[in-house]
Amino acid sequence: MITHMSDPDAARGRPLLRRRDGRLWAGVCTGLAAYLRIDVKLVRLAFGLLTVFYGLGVLIYLAAWAVLPEEGEQESILESFVHRF
Repeated sequence: MITHMSDPDAARGRPLLRRRDGRLWAGVCTGLAAYLRIDVKLVRLAFGLLTVFYGLGVLIYLAAWAVLPEEGEQESILESFVHRF
């Protein structure tokens, strides 16, 4: 879907967050699907294919889990860890 500058979401920008609703594990796939406005099944399929063929799906998922803040939170897991030390 192409967004135009007159679109309120495009002008304001959507945050990339780990979502709480509809998640199976950490909410990375649901957050990415909501951000890209695509079906969550496609994102899960992409992670699965990256895992099976290249082994990168799990690493990318774990990195996104650590870097993306959860919906309703101000900091990601990595940011809160860095601020503690």
